[in-house]
Amino acid sequence: MNIDELKSHARAARRDIVTIIYESGIGHPGGALSIIDILTWIYHEEVRLNETPRARVVMSKGHAVAAQYAMLYQLGKISRSEFSTFRQINSRLQGHPSVKSLPDVDATTGLLGQGLSIALGMAAAKNRAGDPNRVFAIIGDGEMHEGQIWESLQQAAHMRMDNLVAIIDYNGFSSHDPVNDVINLEPLADKIRNFGWHVLELQDGNNMCQVADTLQLSRYLKGKPVAIIARTTKGSGVSYMENNGDWHSKTPSAEQYQQAMEELQS
Repeated sequence: MNIDELKSHARAARRDIVTIIYESGIGHPGGALSIIDILTWIYHEEVRLNETPRARVVMSKGHAVAAQYAMLYQLGKISRSEFSTFRQINSRLQGHPSVKSLPDVDATTGLLGQGLSIALGMAAAKNRAGDPNRVFAIIGDGEMHEGQIWESLQQAAHMRMDNLVAIIDYNGFSSHDPVNDVINLEPLADKIRNFGWHVLELQDGNNMCQVADTLQLSRYLKGKPVAIIARTTKGSGVSYMENNGDWHSKTPSAEQYQQAMEELQS
């Protein structure tokens, strides 16, 4: 798929993310919009949902699941009529990924910090089975405050798990507050590299050309797991949400929804 097609899919997914949250009246738009370009590339270029075995995606930052649902809608795994049921009782579209409700999300997550451990287990199983497909863990920058993440970083490096890709959505906010004001992560790349990982720094994780170049490069790095530090914009694509911690968890009004749809058509 070419870059223009990927951009178009990402723009459509942004509209769907905002629609899911608007129609249901609840959700986390900021972190879903920041990671959607990267998810678009992964789901359209690496994941084959109807094949077995296949690449796996673990949304460790499970509160941003609206982005994953937008991808599964594009790939025909959920219907548009389900958008308004997001986070409702008995809906398949729970507020965090649940394999019981929707197996295509790959992993049940929600408690921050656990997803990299799950992804490591999946990667180890694939290695043992001779499965060449990769496992992607989508991690929030606020999750890097969790000790379990660093335990998994050590274990994955020790096991030379080069089919594991950890993508850190570095949008600069831990919930509503600047992430480095809560606990300073820097120098993040040096820390992860010193744990024994390949580290790629993606300067603009909302630029599809850069996203494609970085993820394609990650395919050729062997002998160690790969970490991609993706600098993104929280709320990317909707002007009043961008770099605004208030939109970590907030529902747009009718007027704000209309503005977002207009901005995302251009």
